[in-house]
Parts: sequence; C-alpha cells; structure tokens
Amino acid sequence: MKQYEITFIVDPVLSGDEISATAKAYGDLIKNEGCNIVATDEMGLRQLAYPINKSNSGVYYTHEFTTDSGDIIPKLELAMKRDERVMRYLTVRLDKYGVKYNDDKRSGKIAKKSKSGSKEKESTLKVTDDLTRIEGIGPKIAKLLGISRNQLLQSISWI
Repeated sequence: MKQYEITFIVDPVLSGDEISATAKAYGDLIKNEGCNIVATDEMGLRQLAYPINKSNSGVYYTHEFTTDSGDIIPKLELAMKRDERVMRYLTVRLDKYGVKYNDDKRSGKIAKKSKSGSKEKESTLKVTDDLTRIEGIGPKIAKLLGISRNQLLQSISWI
C-alpha cells in the first residue's frame, strides 16, 4: 500500500464556505477513487514566499491518503491544474520515514516550536569561547561591526 500526501494552496479571496468546499471536493475525489484518507490538515492562511496571481497569501490544506496504485495522482493533479481556486499544489509519495514523522506529529510526539521557548534558550546561552579562536574575526572586527561578542557568536553559530 502506497501513501501519498497532497498539499495545495487555495485562493484567499474566496469566501470561507468556498475555501472549505474546495478542500472537501478534493477529499471526496480521493475517496471516490477508492483511496483511504489517513488525515486532513487545514494549516490556515499563511503568507507566500513569493506572489502568485498577485496574491501574497493563501489557505493551505493537506490530504494524506493511501492507495494500492498511484493511478489517482494524474487525475487529481489534472483536476487541480484546471481549478481556478487552487493556486499551487504538490503531491509527494511518503516513504517509511515520512509516514512515521506524520504519525508522530499527529500523536503529539513532535511539537511545534514556541516562539517564547526560543527566547528563553537564547537568554540562558553562555558564551565561553574567545573570538580570536575564530579565524578572521578579532576584537577589532567585532568592534567595527558594532555588535556584542554574544551577538556575533550567535550570528555565526552555523560554523
């Protein structure tokens, strides 16, 4: 049994009923083709990375489903391509790691990061390294940048 996930963005200009009807229509299409819907996730209105059809935001939906064969995928993508309400879509076949990740996320084993938790972590961070140990960065460069030693180390933490 193969497991797929389709994520699509609905135009936010539509009314709330039309947006939910669009998601329900694709859920019904998946069910009518003999597939089993594992989960449906409405992620809500989010800002887009770049404008699509002169719109900077969209309503995100995800349907996760299982099927014996992938015959539904071309039908589903053709329907989304023709639908003016759908701005973009992406279909992905999940491997065993993707299936486990989604199961863990739904069961609450994987939690979303809270913005307040990251601030607490930053405030308790103690810096014991000397800036001169980082090649090319010395006290003069740090002074020229006009930032503190902690800020400099946090900004280059990927090294």
